[in-house]
Amino acid sequence: MEQEDKLRRRHAVARILADRGDTLVVTGLGSPTYDCAAAGDNPLNFYLWGAMGSAVTVGLGLALAQPQRRVLVITGDGEMLMGLGALATTAAKKPENFAVAVIDNEHYAETGMQRTHTHDGIDLAGIARACGFREATTVRRADELNEVVAMLHKAKGPIFVDIKVSAARDPLVLPPWDGTFLKTRFRQALLGVRAAA
Repeated sequence: MEQEDKLRRRHAVARILADRGDTLVVTGLGSPTYDCAAAGDNPLNFYLWGAMGSAVTVGLGLALAQPQRRVLVITGDGEMLMGLGALATTAAKKPENFAVAVIDNEHYAETGMQRTHTHDGIDLAGIARACGFREATTVRRADELNEVVAMLHKAKGPIFVDIKVSAARDPLVLPPWDGTFLKTRFRQALLGVRAAA
């Protein structure tokens, strides 16, 4: 598939978040954070500015602590490859309120656009399926994306969707950087209480 025929990451993320309702969103570092901010900053977004490889484990902890709330991790293929063990832990815990969307451009965008292993055929959805995710699939077209959006937000989890996108770069859209501010804002939006910094 030619680059121009691939899904655009910003369009894919905007489509996913358009139907989010009160879903709690944890973003992987780099481009997934910028993509979510571009779709509209939200106090129910928890942006990970660092901690590469940890988006799924942070999201899993949140899903286990808040079983009545839907939790969606939006991360990249490089970050997911660094945290593959989190897929096994997630499958073992079986959180029904949890979904993972990987925005897979087959490159490490933050460090110079080196190719990731997904470029060479590593199947992230296949790994999630082998671990025991309830649903795991790969999306390559807009019609397929439209079919999985409801699954990401409502289907019994754990859910895993690998979304193949173009490697084209988008302008940076930066949400707040301050970790204390983000933690406090997220906690207040989630719990409805004023949290100490």
